[in-house]
Amino acid sequence: MIYMPPAAGLILGAGGAWFMLLWGDRLGFTDLPNERSSHVKPTPKSGGVGIFIAFLACALVLPLPAWFWVPVAGVALLSLYDDYSGLTYRFRLFGQFAAALVLLLSNYEWFGPTVVRSLLILPAAVYIVGTANFYNFMDGIDGMAGITGFIAFGLLALMGQVAGAVPNHAMLAMALSAACLGFLPFNLYKARRVFMGDVGSILLGFTFAFFTLSLARSLTDFICLAAFLFPFYGDELTTMAIRLKDGERLTQPHRRHLYQILANEIGLDHWKVSLGYGILQIACGLSVMAVRSDGWLAAFLTLLLFSAGFIAATLYVRLVVRRRFHREANL
Repeated sequence: MIYMPPAAGLILGAGGAWFMLLWGDRLGFTDLPNERSSHVKPTPKSGGVGIFIAFLACALVLPLPAWFWVPVAGVALLSLYDDYSGLTYRFRLFGQFAAALVLLLSNYEWFGPTVVRSLLILPAAVYIVGTANFYNFMDGIDGMAGITGFIAFGLLALMGQVAGAVPNHAMLAMALSAACLGFLPFNLYKARRVFMGDVGSILLGFTFAFFTLSLARSLTDFICLAAFLFPFYGDELTTMAIRLKDGERLTQPHRRHLYQILANEIGLDHWKVSLGYGILQIACGLSVMAVRSDGWLAAFLTLLLFSAGFIAATLYVRLVVRRRFHREANL
């Protein structure tokens, strides 16, 4: 029984990507290059539909309660429609917040006393919607979303076993990890590749954030679980801070994430950048998990150390690129 959800996830993750690779263009699921893109030719998207189907199948078979999978499925369907025809960011956010609030209000008792519940519901919704969009924004080069999802949900399953979480939640995490692994070959192979699309990236970020909240039994647990997605949080928050400093609107399309600079300006192969992020993700996640028994301060300081290193690295890379462009402009 324990092998069935991961096996199903692997098959469905690969099957959805393969289907969109063959039929995506004909069905209207095509990603056209723009100023934010790291690709130069039209490419089929929504390959993450297999990850969505894996989520639904495992949620129904395990089974998981409807209050959990219905809002997540609603967000995924909204994202699939967005992949197809495009929606305004306001409408997307409205749908995502609505789903997050339904999910959280269905589990109101998790937040303790009534006063604490009232104070935490909105921040928790912001965290879920923010993580979902962070995941989507970071899905910009080959392999990034798939490798990160494989590792993040694998670590969630491991943490669930260590912390004695609900077995079905750990099984679903394993299934989603396997679905990302099944998707990966269709995203890394340049000659025949398909993009994950919002249907996959939004679902993964949304589900990851909810699992982080639902598995955490203390501040230490929350820090540890959130660290499993550290490179995405680190890159997105650092980039947002830099863009705000430069007076940019956050809704404006851009290519200023560290991973985009490494792939586009410096010219590193996409798979190398994605694998590097994955290695950092494993190192951070396991390091914070290793000090979990020492309390929240040890976990926080470990995460802070990784954050300081990441900020230093991103500032250095941006400085190198700026100097290079300055020299080329003066030649």
